[in-house]
Amino acid sequence: MAVAGSLADYKEALLFLTTAGVVAPLLRKFRINQVLGFIVVGMLIGPYALGRLTSDVPVLRYVSLSNVDSIAYLAEFGVVFLLFMIGLELSFERLSRMKKLVFGLGGVQVVATMALIAFASWLAGVRPAAAAVIGAALALSSTAIVIPVLAENRRLNTGAGRVAFSVLLFQDLAVAPLLVMAALLSGDQNAPFNAGALWALAPAALALAALVGVGRLVLRPLFHQVAAAGTTEFFMAACLLVILAAGVAAAAAGLSMSLGAFIAGLLLAETEYRREIEVTIEPFKGLLLGLFFVSIGATLDLSQFAAAIGSTLAIAVGLIVGKAALFYLAARLFGVPAGAARESALLLGPGGEFAFVLLSAGMAGGVVAPALGGHLIVAVTISMLMIPLLGLLARSPRSQIVAPNMPETDAPAIDGAGRVIVVGYGRVGQLVVDMLKAHKIPLLAIDEDPNVVARARRDGLPIYWGNATRPDFLRRCDIAHARALVVTINSPRRVDEIVAVGRAERADITIVARARDAQHATQLYGLGATDAIPETIEASLQLSEAVLVDIGVPMGYVIASIHEKRDEFRAMLQPSGEAARETRALRMSTRVKDMQKKKPPKESA
Repeated sequence: MAVAGSLADYKEALLFLTTAGVVAPLLRKFRINQVLGFIVVGMLIGPYALGRLTSDVPVLRYVSLSNVDSIAYLAEFGVVFLLFMIGLELSFERLSRMKKLVFGLGGVQVVATMALIAFASWLAGVRPAAAAVIGAALALSSTAIVIPVLAENRRLNTGAGRVAFSVLLFQDLAVAPLLVMAALLSGDQNAPFNAGALWALAPAALALAALVGVGRLVLRPLFHQVAAAGTTEFFMAACLLVILAAGVAAAAAGLSMSLGAFIAGLLLAETEYRREIEVTIEPFKGLLLGLFFVSIGATLDLSQFAAAIGSTLAIAVGLIVGKAALFYLAARLFGVPAGAARESALLLGPGGEFAFVLLSAGMAGGVVAPALGGHLIVAVTISMLMIPLLGLLARSPRSQIVAPNMPETDAPAIDGAGRVIVVGYGRVGQLVVDMLKAHKIPLLAIDEDPNVVARARRDGLPIYWGNATRPDFLRRCDIAHARALVVTINSPRRVDEIVAVGRAERADITIVARARDAQHATQLYGLGATDAIPETIEASLQLSEAVLVDIGVPMGYVIASIHEKRDEFRAMLQPSGEAARETRALRMSTRVKDMQKKKPPKESA
């Protein structure tokens, strides 16, 4: 009997894991947005769809969620992890580069839309506190859907994509303050503000200051010690500890756990462990966020939608049209071309995932009536379902135009665009970095020794601690936009792995790798290296060059013979075939052109 009871307790968890393990891959295969997919699946298996039929068809109780509250507390961690990742992806450099669109246009969009919706809600008879929460919730758009839609259609770097990304970035920044506002408005619904909550704001502010101060003192040394242990499990445990500890500390101060996690992400964003933390936390964030959207879908009562289908659709359409019109006017005032303003306005018109968070917080705090909150959540969901279609309708060649005053922006999480990625910062890697600096070529370094990384960071080098053999880590370092990948570490097996992973990620990237000997170089060429430099051969060539010059052979002849011998070795080590011959011909042609550009030395008088 105890066993049967235990199995029943795990039913919700098993259903979600089935959704994540079976349904999610199908959604990806058919290119269906996973956020929308999780919401729809939650609606289907929720208590208001299949759950209603369990009395007539008892077998359906095994594939339906009967107790959403049992997973609600765990689903909330999806938002906590999402806010942590948002904080982790921010940097002062990116914000400074996009400040006009982010803080200017983004700020105008959030404030103006929030005020307009709150005013309309107040005119409809909603109390001021509830109207403020509703305005804040509906003013935000869906980062989780808009960014993937733009990326899948290769429009993230168009004018419309840059504008949408900048405004979404400000909205992400605004979530934490809006959550604080929702908490402050909790309590007496007959008053616009809760005096007790305002009185508690001072201790909460002190708690936040303490969280920031302690975080600055503790987080970097903590991750340094964990990284030095060299164990993936310990590093993962440290990441989870920081997120949960920051969230619990914020909750103990009367704030939201999400705000605490956001601050922890901000504190870690400027550390050398940022990229490895992102790779470590991403699976947890994706899984828990999926659970959050499943729980949201499961709470949607389709019968309420059917009973009030007209008003629900009117709210959804009114939200899209009103937000899009207001944003279009604001974007034009900021100098955004008409096509880009139109496309980004339609993409940002629907509601977003944080509307669920703010409305749920408002309902939990007694500010928003449950019936009204549930009605608005259904309307927001319908508007989100329309985002892919709106993106197709709004797309036009003119939306790709970038105005002269429109700043360049990065795609999310880009940190190494246009740079040379140097893996390994030992003696060889340091020389490579010095030469890249001498030629003013931007770079990004990676090393697995936390002491080396810490020293290089203090010297101002853009370097991260992490494991470059992991494809997701190289993606976080933006290998997709890197100019070249240089592998300098003294471990043949790991060099092989990094070269293979790098070539799998980018077929066109230049990969230069350090080889132990000629045999290892041949192996690296087979794995996809553009150039493999054997230590033994290169040392021999340098010794030969030194002795020839020292005994009086003219420098020009020596350099020419060394280059010729190096090309002979490269030809022997590279795989034979037409592709290899073309590569060698191209390299020789480039070298001849470089020599022709050099002016002949002046003859002495």
